[in-house]
Amino acid sequence: MDARFLGIAELVEVPPVAVVVDVMRAFTVAGWAFAQGAEKIVLAESLDEALALKDRHPEWVALKDGPPAPGFDAVNSPGLLRSVDLGGRTVVQKTTAGTVGALAVKEASLVLCASFVVAEATARLLRERRSDSVTFVVTGEDGQADEDLACAQYIAARTTTPGADAADFLRRAAESRAATELAEGLRQGVHPDDVALCLELDRFPFAMAATLEDALMVLRPCAVPSPTDGASN
Repeated sequence: MDARFLGIAELVEVPPVAVVVDVMRAFTVAGWAFAQGAEKIVLAESLDEALALKDRHPEWVALKDGPPAPGFDAVNSPGLLRSVDLGGRTVVQKTTAGTVGALAVKEASLVLCASFVVAEATARLLRERRSDSVTFVVTGEDGQADEDLACAQYIAARTTTPGADAADFLRRAAESRAATELAEGLRQGVHPDDVALCLELDRFPFAMAATLEDALMVLRPCAVPSPTDGASN
């Protein structure tokens, strides 16, 4: 598999297969939203679009980066979201990097959104698809966020070498600037457990695939059979 690792600004053409990585915290939050029962996540282009969608669909749950704000129901924190019942709900998500990265590759034939919590399921799906070329979109810090790059490189390694070890990749993420800023309370809308939750490897058994539905970019969980499923005795 030919793996490329690009920042959002480096995307000069639509890749056939894109894995958009945002560890801290958009696509860790997305995993938790699905674990809490969300049916789908609409990735909004802007805060105004998120509020407009919420206005048209009052039953939807709108969340954003930073502190709580009028019109939004939640913030982009896995620690805060894990206690919210989202059974059957639609979530509208707008973040600084993750949702921007996914929308930048919305025309790709396959768009997966990923973080460490869905790393193995994402790698298994890529193996199943036998993709010759995969572009990993490193969303944070203009493509320089080491937690996102480490996760992308880990998923790429697991795709080609299923036994690849996660330890060094998780260490890099734990030592990243984003992890430090979250741990030290330099960002708003943060729970004390956020960093630990973002570093929880393979917490969820599903991958997350985004597709265009009625002009909206919609993220849904994607079940991926484990290697033992269907194995004969």
